Amino acid sequence: MLLHMVTLLLLLAAAASGNGVQFTYNGFAGVNLTLDGAAIMPNGLLMLTNGTIQTKGQAFHPSPLPFRGEAYGTGAARSFSTTFVFAIFGQYADLSSHGMAFFVSASRELLSTAMPGQFLGLLNVTDGGNRSDRIFAVELDTLFNAEFRDINSNHVGVDVDSLVSLGSADAGYYDDGTGTFRNLSLISRKAMQVWVDYDGGATEVAVTVAPLGMARPKKPLLKTDVDLSGVAQSTMFVGFSSATALSALVLVLGIGAYMFVRRLVKYSELREDWEDAFGPHRFSYKELYHATKGFSDKNLLGSGGFGSVYRGNLRKPEMEVAVKRVSHESRQGMKEFVAELASIGRLRHQNLVPLLGYCRRKGELLLVYDYMPNGSLDKYLYDGSSGTLDWRQRFHVIRGVASGLLYLHEDWEQVVIHRDVKASNVLLDSEKNGRLGDFGLARLYDHGADAQTTHVVGTMGYLAPELGHTGKATPSTDVFAFGAFLLEITCGRRPIQQNERNNRIVLVDWVIEQWRKGSIIGAVDTSKWV
Repeated sequence: MLLHMVTLLLLLAAAASGNGVQFTYNGFAGVNLTLDGAAIMPNGLLMLTNGTIQTKGQAFHPSPLPFRGEAYGTGAARSFSTTFVFAIFGQYADLSSHGMAFFVSASRELLSTAMPGQFLGLLNVTDGGNRSDRIFAVELDTLFNAEFRDINSNHVGVDVDSLVSLGSADAGYYDDGTGTFRNLSLISRKAMQVWVDYDGGATEVAVTVAPLGMARPKKPLLKTDVDLSGVAQSTMFVGFSSATALSALVLVLGIGAYMFVRRLVKYSELREDWEDAFGPHRFSYKELYHATKGFSDKNLLGSGGFGSVYRGNLRKPEMEVAVKRVSHESRQGMKEFVAELASIGRLRHQNLVPLLGYCRRKGELLLVYDYMPNGSLDKYLYDGSSGTLDWRQRFHVIRGVASGLLYLHEDWEQVVIHRDVKASNVLLDSEKNGRLGDFGLARLYDHGADAQTTHVVGTMGYLAPELGHTGKATPSTDVFAFGAFLLEITCGRRPIQQNERNNRIVLVDWVIEQWRKGSIIGAVDTSKWV
């Protein structure tokens, strides 16, 4: 008896907040999957049907997974991704029964009443199109059914509460090199891989198909606008379904090899309705994660009390970025804070590092900047690993930062207070121009208005004395920090450091002491005089 078999590798990532649980199945032997209909698991191989005509079979992950929650905003369905590999073997190379489907369902009971044949074990003749069904599926259909408006007998479709697909396309893929569409036969007995991605923010499903072993094509096979908010419940069942029809030519559908189910904690984000206005400035955590190779230590540019900064390479648009991870502020005031970040993203000056956007995640905020290839100024002043700067270059950096501050304080449409001017926040571009960066602490207010900030932030050694009394950051407090920055470059000393007796020496105080002693020239950095 020749089997009609689907061999499958599944990676399901369902977005979730909180602590994640990872489920990994290396084969199905000993795995507690939930089976229904004709599905069996002989010798670690999951078989969905047993060769009998007009049968159906389903396999579920044993517990439902989260698909919606408070962290994603009211009524929003979470993003998720799935990839699986399949190969269909039939008794005849050019004939097949009905195909199979990946599904996300609110109820196992619904599937228990589903019909075989053209219904794929998902729905029945009475409930197609019923919004209460709450089922999403991606079908790999190998027969033409006019009642469901199929486009042909070899297609991929996106279904919501109905087997009339919201979007469908001929099975195949787009060649990355030429852009040419390449047909694939779903019943060719050749292994193929399918990627399914739902973007909860864009409310869009993308499906991509390619022969096994080929890298994922850049262009999806189809994209369909789908808002799963009306489908997704707080938890949903995930699995696969297939069915046989009246014809006995084709006997058995099976799913085998490997199955991986993971809650998508590593891609989860905090996203709320009010952020829609700042869409162009919002990056997905997934794209930043891949850009930095999972925030790999090899991509780490620097770290400290301020957070960690990683080098990244975005795919769309193709560019190098620096991604800073900092502790997430409280929810109170976050809307105003993000609005300010979006405004700062409109700053354009040759001596400022452009803030490209942000991403919010539970416990942290990620800020995305243009990548500066020569790194931060402090590395040139202290550790020598990046080389040295002569006095002409130092003066050039000082003038550039002063020009950038003037733009922030007086020349832009609002007053921007940086609140953290220091050498480690001055980046050098490819020509070693000084650019003031890191606007994570910056605040804005209208020209002629009074600064309202009352929370003292910044770095010790750069804080103006009046901040301790008023708590208000102003252009003057930025100028004080700039003065400490000038001393830092000129003296080649950190703003605060320990002496041989382990006493704390404040650079500003030390320079004043040298001036009073009449030895101010001795404060100049002669060790790095180039």
